[in-house]
Amino acid sequence: MESMGNLRRTHYCGEVRLADAGQEMVVAGSIAKCRDKGGIIFADLRDTTGILQLVFDDSTDPEVFRKAGALKSEYVAIAKGLLRERDAKTDKIATGAVELYVTELRVLSGAETTPFEIRDEIKVKDELRLKYRYLDLRRPCMHEPLVVRSKICQLVRNYFCENHFCEIETPMLMKSTPEGARDYLVPSRVQPGHFYALPQSPQLYKQILMLSGFDRYFQIARCFRDEDLRADRQPEFTQIDVEMSFVTEDDVIGMNEGLIKTLWKEVLGIELATPFTRLSWDEAMARFGSDKPDTRFGLELMDVTDAVRGCEFAPFKNAAAAGGSVRLVNCKGLAAQLTRKTIDKLVEVAKTYGAKGLAYTRLTEEGETSSFEKFLTGDEKAALHAAAGAQTGDVLLLVCDENSTRACTALGQVRLEVGRRCGLIDPDQFNFLWVTRFPLFEYSEEEGRYMAMHHPFTMPTDDSLDKVESDQGACYANAYDIVLNGVELGGGSIRINDPELQGRMFKALGFTEEKARESFGFLMDAYRYGAPPHGGMAYGLDRLVMLMMKKDSIRDVIAFPKVQNASELMSGAPDVVDAKQLNELRIRCTGETE
Repeated sequence: MESMGNLRRTHYCGEVRLADAGQEMVVAGSIAKCRDKGGIIFADLRDTTGILQLVFDDSTDPEVFRKAGALKSEYVAIAKGLLRERDAKTDKIATGAVELYVTELRVLSGAETTPFEIRDEIKVKDELRLKYRYLDLRRPCMHEPLVVRSKICQLVRNYFCENHFCEIETPMLMKSTPEGARDYLVPSRVQPGHFYALPQSPQLYKQILMLSGFDRYFQIARCFRDEDLRADRQPEFTQIDVEMSFVTEDDVIGMNEGLIKTLWKEVLGIELATPFTRLSWDEAMARFGSDKPDTRFGLELMDVTDAVRGCEFAPFKNAAAAGGSVRLVNCKGLAAQLTRKTIDKLVEVAKTYGAKGLAYTRLTEEGETSSFEKFLTGDEKAALHAAAGAQTGDVLLLVCDENSTRACTALGQVRLEVGRRCGLIDPDQFNFLWVTRFPLFEYSEEEGRYMAMHHPFTMPTDDSLDKVESDQGACYANAYDIVLNGVELGGGSIRINDPELQGRMFKALGFTEEKARESFGFLMDAYRYGAPPHGGMAYGLDRLVMLMMKKDSIRDVIAFPKVQNASELMSGAPDVVDAKQLNELRIRCTGETE
């Protein structure tokens, strides 16, 4: 292999255009593809910006032509030549109107045959791609999202700095606190038996920064949660973290709408209309069966409890009598697509989300089929159809439950599945909305107590202040989530800044004074010295990039992601460590290892 010698790159492959023709230049990168046509050789050179075609022919220096004939995929090369207009132009690549006629070529590194082709249209198991991640990331479809992610981070920094925010780093080694997901723990060598936790978020520190007088803070923060993985979840992830003093919910929302509008314009060239729609949590659940509703299509839920309250169909009758509800979705005009076989699959979706079943009525030209209407009187059936706006060609899907939230949630998931199956969702549409006024508490069957739906520092709404200890199920929060196409992009709240109210919150959550002080003593002490009203939010950066780039998983926008068992296949992490390291930490492994 050769050195670069006196050659130094003057241009990037993907940035040259027809206007640059006639210039002498030097480009460098990897060979994406090489084609020997007998007397003429074409080689596609790829760098971080794109591809440029190199050309060698019978007028090329013989030694250069010989080197070109030996080029193979993924060889690393640097080439000098004259940029000229191509005879056979193509619009498949941005540089399709030009080519580089090479006068000097140096092969800097060879390459073995790769375990899969370095091109976008491949069918390879994810495990193999992740094992050879450095090869996978060479593919344009994997390379581009990380370049865009970098641009997004720069835009975020610019936006907040221009709006008087201060970027401040918070600790990676912090105190473990309850009321969240499982922590990743780090043993302390100098304090045996003591552990740090990796941050699930910078929540406590950013509140402390507001008490420290910084007024506006932001950070692109690394966060860690030891929980089960899925398509949009990783054990380590990145947040865009924001906190502001002397603000209301409207102030925080307005500032962050400005950020989203900037990102969509600068990255995608899309002008978003603001302000975004706002829905209360109650309205979102009632209309869409979700606190992160996808509003790119209709099929909104309806409460038809009153229409069937006195009927003899036991599931409906019992749910209504127990104070629950019967919810319906009218799949208008979809009878041909929602066959009985398809409805059976929708029943399984409903059951997965806690429903006991899914009732249905299909209204077709051939007649009506229903799983329940034989139990209704003529008047009850007419009332139900009127409430649903039912017509020939429609399919009515119904879920009932003693718990209205559970009924809405199950039917909301059925709604989404119908939208996907029937092609109702426009993948090119970006529908933003805010969900506000969340419940302050949620009851945990596992814990047997109320827990904070967001975190213990969330400010109750004014009409909930006197219910914090006496009627927790009726309390609402000054909390808000930003939702895009059915995915929660981020969320936040106005924080409690009154020590007395914070003490009441801890008491309502079952904290003894000793336990509250043990976990949050430094924050409680800080409140004693004056705390401004403050609030903020955090975005999942990985999810945001995933949605902007229309990827199916956040793994496609993270350079080195983990797989479902939280391992990183390329490096082999996590791994065992030697006995000396464990002894220094005074740790003994007692469980079996695989």
